Amino acid sequence: MSGSALLRARGVTRWYGRGSALVRAVDEVDLDVPAGQTLAIMGPSGCGKSTLLHLLGGLQRPTDGEIWLADHRIDVMSERALARLRRDHVGFVFQSFHLMDELTAVENVELAALLAGQPPRRARRRALDLLDRVELADRATHLPSAMSGGQRQRVAIARALSNEPRVVLADEPTGNLDSAATLEVLRLFEELRLAGQTLVVVTHDARIAAVADRVISMRDGSFADDSRFAGIADGAGTVYGGWR
Repeated sequence: MSGSALLRARGVTRWYGRGSALVRAVDEVDLDVPAGQTLAIMGPSGCGKSTLLHLLGGLQRPTDGEIWLADHRIDVMSERALARLRRDHVGFVFQSFHLMDELTAVENVELAALLAGQPPRRARRRALDLLDRVELADRATHLPSAMSGGQRQRVAIARALSNEPRVVLADEPTGNLDSAATLEVLRLFEELRLAGQTLVVVTHDARIAAVADRVISMRDGSFADDSRFAGIADGAGTVYGGWR
């Protein structure tokens, strides 16, 4: 892969269905995400933004096109190699948290590190440090059922960071949260951005875009607009340009 982009897509297309029901969910997308950038991908439901995120993270394969993560072309990797790359270099955050209900917060966070072969003591120490970073050190031994939605999402973000990924991919991370919990997560994303973590966040929420370096709007599987963030107004005319 040439160039300095950490994540790169060229001509990426994804079809679903067959015959008369064939739908092009992602339509010849080109994308470069430099290391350290926070990118928000916005658009209405069904525009292809979540499909694109799953393609970038190797959770799905494109029908056509190339996807690169650092020096690895992931769309042609074997399933085993792709699983290893995801484990070592990509952190995922989902709308529905995807925590293990029977595990405590610290056990959920350390699980990825244990699966990667880290010594248990090191994995536990890293998990506790991350829970402290997301201000949940006092919830380390709590099950997900004993935590609020915002707390569960912060545990999920800590888990995504457990193997020090090159990039974190988040799919509607505030979609199931109330306003207060959304603010908790937004502030955390802002801290990650300032720390230089590469983030790609799919969202329909303008408040997420307010903490991004760059905003792309999607329509019908393609990019409709690509701009550096300069403030997004809400319905009341308030411009979000970062948290104060």
